[in-house]
Amino acid sequence: MSDTSCNVLLVVGSLHDDSITRVVINHLANNLSTDGCEVNTLDFIEDPLPLFNPDTVWEQDYYLLLKERVVEADVIVLGTPDYHGSISSTLKNFLDHFWKEFTGKLFATIVASHEKGLTVHDQLRTVARQCYAWSMPYGVSFMEKVDVKNDQVASDELRNRLEILQHDIQVYGRLLANQRAADLAGTAPGFLAQLRN
Repeated sequence: MSDTSCNVLLVVGSLHDDSITRVVINHLANNLSTDGCEVNTLDFIEDPLPLFNPDTVWEQDYYLLLKERVVEADVIVLGTPDYHGSISSTLKNFLDHFWKEFTGKLFATIVASHEKGLTVHDQLRTVARQCYAWSMPYGVSFMEKVDVKNDQVASDELRNRLEILQHDIQVYGRLLANQRAADLAGTAPGFLAQLRN
């Protein structure tokens, strides 16, 4: 990875046709792309993901293609609606497919919530920690009809928060990706040593 690029995988954790999560993820994806990042958006309406089954998944064509996208990413941005104070089943299904592939990478969280989405952000940070990934110390939450209108990010407050997130995932995504590559290629002890070929 060069010092000027960052590979970002953005995940739309909603199957709703009029998903406001999708609107915000696409807004961030466009801005990251304009800023020179390699951007890959994973939308399960366009790329359906079968329910995770550990007995059958590993040799499936769809899994191998999805794994490539996850492995290439330096940063994984997880977008989800707040369902009963938790993450969507769509996003959970994606997360269930991987763990080693997340190790040493940066996670960022975006939550559509009528509350603050704090429990959802916390659960996603727990997933990151359990998969030995890093996570941003803050997440971005937003509300329908306040922050998103007519399929556009409508509030200055949300635009500003997304701009902060955009900056930080590039800065820390690059730092962690460079360190991850050095740890995998090197001989020094460290957690990532167990993933060396």
